[in-house]
Order: sequence, then C-alpha cells, then structure tokens
Amino acid sequence: MECDLAVVGGGIVGLATAYQFSCRFAGRRIVVLEKEVRVAEHQTGHNSGVLHSGIYYKPGSLKAINCRAGKRAMEAFCAEEGIAHDICGKVIVAVNDTDLPALQRIYERGIANGIKCELIDKERLAELEPHAAGVKAIHVPEAGIVNYRQVCERLAEKVRIAGGKVVFGARVTSVHPGKDGVTAVTPVGEFTARQLVNCGGLHSDRVARLTGQDPGAKIIPFRGEYFTLKPSAHRLCRNLIYPTPNPQFPFLGVHFTRMIDGSVECGPNAVLAFGREGYHFFSLNPRDLLETLTYGGFIRMAVKHWKMGLGEMWRSLNKAAFVRALQRLVPDVRAEDMEPAPAGIRAQAVSPDGGLVDDFLIQQADRVVNVCNAPSPAATASLQIGTTIVDRVAARFA
Repeated sequence: MECDLAVVGGGIVGLATAYQFSCRFAGRRIVVLEKEVRVAEHQTGHNSGVLHSGIYYKPGSLKAINCRAGKRAMEAFCAEEGIAHDICGKVIVAVNDTDLPALQRIYERGIANGIKCELIDKERLAELEPHAAGVKAIHVPEAGIVNYRQVCERLAEKVRIAGGKVVFGARVTSVHPGKDGVTAVTPVGEFTARQLVNCGGLHSDRVARLTGQDPGAKIIPFRGEYFTLKPSAHRLCRNLIYPTPNPQFPFLGVHFTRMIDGSVECGPNAVLAFGREGYHFFSLNPRDLLETLTYGGFIRMAVKHWKMGLGEMWRSLNKAAFVRALQRLVPDVRAEDMEPAPAGIRAQAVSPDGGLVDDFLIQQADRVVNVCNAPSPAATASLQIGTTIVDRVAARFA
C-alpha cells in the first residue's frame, strides 16, 4: 500500500498525529500501523486519565509548551465530541516541612507556565480534601480527568472518516528508505509513505533504530502498580491528591486519582518491569530484560538510585508498605479499603550516562520523525504534539 503519511503506533500520540494531519491535509492518504488488535492497548490504555495542567515542567520545555496547548485542545475535542471529562482540580501536598522548598519551586514553575494555581494552608486543604494530611499545598483548579482510551477510539474513527486506515496486527519489522518514500514492512503487508512518523511508545527506540536513527537513549520499562479504593472508601478522596514529587525523578509518587467513572485509583509505584509489556511481577521477556540489564545507562542509573529502587520493589511485594506510602497523604486509608487494579508500563528513556530523559524527545531526519520519549503528560499534550509533528513535515506536502 502507498500512502502520504504512515504512523507507527495506535496509542494516543500516534492517533493524534494522524488526526491532526487529516485536518491539515484533507484528502491525503493516511495509515496507522498498530501491532495489537485494537488501539490504546499499552501506555494509553493503562493511563490514570488525568488532564495535567503543566505545573511540574520546566518553563520553555517541550513538556511545558505542549502540555498547556494540548490540554486546551483536548478539552475542546472532548467537548465537541461529547466525551466525558471533568475539570475537577487537584492538590499537591507538602506532608511535612521538608517538602516545602520543593513545593515552592513547583508553585513558581506553575506561575511561570501561566497556570492558575495558589498556595493554600492546611485549613483550606481540609476544605478541599478533608482526609488529606499536609502542612501546605498547591491547589490547581484547572486539572481534570478523562478516559483516554475513549479519546483514542474517537480519534481513530475521525481518521477513518477522513479516508485514512488503522491497520491492526501490523508490527513493523523493518524500514527501508527509498528515493521517493520510506517503506515499513509488517506481517500484513508493506506500506510505502512519503513520510513516516514513529510513535511506537514502549518500542519507539527500536523502531527508531530500524529507520537508521540513533535516539541517543534506550527505553527502560517501569511498571506502575495500582490499587483501587472500594466504594465504601471513596469518601477519602474527592478529586486528585498528589504528593510533592522528588525533583530527581520524573515520577510523581503514589497519589489518589478519582477516575471519570467515579472509581478512585491509588498509586503507582515505579518498579523495573522484566519486559516492555510486563504488566505483572512475574511477566518475563528474556530479550527485553537482557537488553535492560546489559545497557550501560541502566547500570549507571541503578548504581546511583539503588536505594530508591529497592524501596519501590519492596512496596510492590508488600501491600502494607504500599499502604504506608499512601497514608502519608491520606492517614485514614487502610489495607482493607483497597483492592488490586491493573498495572501500567511507563516507557522511560534513559541516556547512556544513566540520566532519566525528562523532556519529550522528538527527532527528525529526511522522511522520518521519531518520537523517542513521550511519557506523562503526553496523553494530555497529544493533540498539540500531533500539531508539532505535522508542522515539522508540512513542507513535504505543501
């Protein structure tokens, strides 16, 4: 099959890119290549469903810029398409005085990023979230919740309406550049496109290497494990309760999230997954694990942060330890209030020096764009990321 644009990956970033391309270039041939049997099967479908405000991100970074514009675009898309969402607000809590400097830095970032937020005292925190414990907090009224799988299904529908195709079972096994296009080889056929965009998520670095680009980092999979509150304990969380995050890590710590269906999710922790799709503790992919353990960047990261890694692993194996971490935010929560929920995998790019790549990583060379790191808030930002990518390839279709 020949097409104008081929997108690898049927998660929210890939579908948003295809959708934005269809809006900009009506009548062009689009194909989305997804290796699974439906869209949003991995990171997007295991997402906690938060519409992030952009308060955490360094001003001027791709995360900050795309999150702000992307959130507005996502809210408008959901309103237009009748997709349930709720701008419910969140609190970021300093549980003790040692959290206050980091909380202040986050607040300053929020102001710099143009976010409506305010520092509040413990009395105001108690009004917003009566069961949250803290000495101070940031209230972010513009944060919200949505079902991103539903967003993906609607994006895929819009791409089809525009004449595009979403092809399932289409895992890309090789990529061959040519004079007038680039060909992606899959088990269901070969697809030659004038432009290829790699939004492969958990496998984005591998696809990038198939295209001949070196992403300069490797995806290390971290499993995020969750619990849900039983209905009798929903009263413990009205909306979104987050801790002050550790500035050394791009993870936001265990938190409480009211979902769009009314349930309340608790977590996640962040443990090394033994496979890029290892959603359970004993899920093992020997190739993936060997690739991780022999990567110099992972070894350096592990040496530097082994203590935190052991703590995350202990919480994975010990529910009581997980509960104690949650009780720092909400002291009234008890083990009997919680039941296990499906885990997710975060595709975290790690550089050769052991650093965790904090910003989005988008590379372009000739007829290929590789999105090599798109963790949270990529779902929130997806429509703007799609616009950014289409801007980069637009000259080829002018």
